[in-house]
Amino acid sequence: MTEPEGAARRYGGDVSVFAAREGGAVAGRSAGGKPRPRNPVLRGGTLAVAGLLAFAGSASLAAAPPAAASATAVTASSVASSGTPFLPEPTGSRPVGTESLYLKDTSRPDPWVPEVKARELMVSLWYPATSPGRRRAPYMTAKESELLLKEAQLTGVPLDVLSRTRTNAFTDVKPAGRRRGLPLVVLSPGFTKPRSTLTALAEDLASRGYVVAAIDHTYENVATTFPDGRVTTCVPCEGDHDQTLFTKLSKGRAADVSFVLDQLTGPHAKWKGGSLIDPSRIAMAGHSAGGASVIAAMVKDSRLRAGIDIDGTTPVGILDGKLSRPFMFLGKPGTYTPGAGGPADTWERDWKLMTGWKRWLLVTGTEHESFTDIMLLANQLGVDGGAKLSGARSLEITRRYVGAFFDQHLLKRKQPLLDRPSARHPEVKHCVPETKTCA
Repeated sequence: MTEPEGAARRYGGDVSVFAAREGGAVAGRSAGGKPRPRNPVLRGGTLAVAGLLAFAGSASLAAAPPAAASATAVTASSVASSGTPFLPEPTGSRPVGTESLYLKDTSRPDPWVPEVKARELMVSLWYPATSPGRRRAPYMTAKESELLLKEAQLTGVPLDVLSRTRTNAFTDVKPAGRRRGLPLVVLSPGFTKPRSTLTALAEDLASRGYVVAAIDHTYENVATTFPDGRVTTCVPCEGDHDQTLFTKLSKGRAADVSFVLDQLTGPHAKWKGGSLIDPSRIAMAGHSAGGASVIAAMVKDSRLRAGIDIDGTTPVGILDGKLSRPFMFLGKPGTYTPGAGGPADTWERDWKLMTGWKRWLLVTGTEHESFTDIMLLANQLGVDGGAKLSGARSLEITRRYVGAFFDQHLLKRKQPLLDRPSARHPEVKHCVPETKTCA
């Protein structure tokens, strides 16, 4: 489940986790390099999408340090015995509820399909619930799982296996909280990725008292399912991917975020728990292109009080002036070590314009998808993700540091974890780009 090869390099991506290996062709293209035809809307089970993501051909687990290898072995053996992938339990004390919203912005056409005169979005919400429920939420639909795995050209597993991933949120529970008592975190996934790939992070935040809204940016991922049965696929995934495309993508996502905030916190909120959201405590995080889009969203909308870019190379033309609100870069050393050049230069460029609280953290042993559910699920399915750190451990670290950031800046709870290296998290390095050092 990776981004196209060019996009992966711009956004800190790797083609090692879900990269095509058949006949030397990049997934989504023929051996001659020509894009395969793509139908952006599927109906009635028709499949017409090209392979843009592929699991690595190896079925061995990634080499890892003893602690990481142990976590991977436990996870993999658990799946082998049950046949069901699963997400780690949330670390907070509250049960978690979830539901999906269909939102339609009639003020603008779709940026990728202009003949569609309104921008349609699917948003998943997670929230602290009054009590546990009886119906666990599905991870994704069987059709979405099928499309992802066929895109991946992965054989040897049932096509609906990802739809059977065990989650920790319930669909039949009421939100808990008082009026304007809950902070809101917006999540944006990577280019080509569905919002479901950030579910483990979302569930964890909700268990700690946050409302979380993850957005599927329509036509920017391999599969988005709408209530009427339509399944849209990715329009800009084929062809050349230069800086202008990703600048457009970031600005379009910023518009999506502002619209979603209007719908969740406005006078006629589209979610039944909208009155519980505190409009003065809103922040955002994103992975890859979604992380790069956080800056664009913060520039556009002052309601976003803080932001995190997780392993996303930032495009030009977004941050042209100073940004004084708190911001954190979280990524992998192989791409974002200060002074390394390439994608790291984009972080250094924007770092200089950030005048408020800021951090630059790198997690040793990670690859691009280590910060999402993808590496975890790959390990559980016995697929080598190319990372030295297990998916379970990297996701544990991601949830811990992202949660600490929002606790400090939305809940005003001081988090020493963010100020210095931690003996409990030795993989995490604090970087000072001015001196090109990380420790």
